[in-house]
Amino acid sequence: MSIYTKTGDKGTTSLFSGKRTLKSSLQIEAYGSVDELSSFIGLVTSKLKDKTDKEFLLMVQKDLYQIMAVLSEAKTDLKVAKEHIKIFEQCIDKTQSKLPKLTRFILPQGNEMSSWFHILRTICRRAERNVVRYFEAFNVRRLMLIIKYLNRLSDLFFIMARKYSQEKEILV
Repeated sequence: MSIYTKTGDKGTTSLFSGKRTLKSSLQIEAYGSVDELSSFIGLVTSKLKDKTDKEFLLMVQKDLYQIMAVLSEAKTDLKVAKEHIKIFEQCIDKTQSKLPKLTRFILPQGNEMSSWFHILRTICRRAERNVVRYFEAFNVRRLMLIIKYLNRLSDLFFIMARKYSQEKEILV
């Protein structure tokens, strides 16, 4: 099978449903942003040494794949993503309880791993904004679970950035 099909040479792409749409559409921007997030998670995973965190990020990538499928009009169940939001919240609470109390904003730095998690956080926030734009424009509120998932995931990335900063946070 060839990697190129030439079907997108005129600026359109095919959705899972078979419908063709402009590559500049809000729908494509939404799942493209989620794809970008997943790719950066892969990069961060390649830099991590902690096996548990690597496995956790692999789980997230699999969830994001399902989310992209839904955004591309596949009939995919997101039940697992709903369960994973609860896991995110538990992880956030557990990790945050071990960190110094945050009383001011922090700069997105600390060390390389902390900075990578801040980058994941900002890419995740952009993906969330793009999904919200798509949902608002086409009134697809039935998929609000995706927004909740991305919102909680960005919170988790913030906490992981703090965890990996090794308490070298710069407050502003």
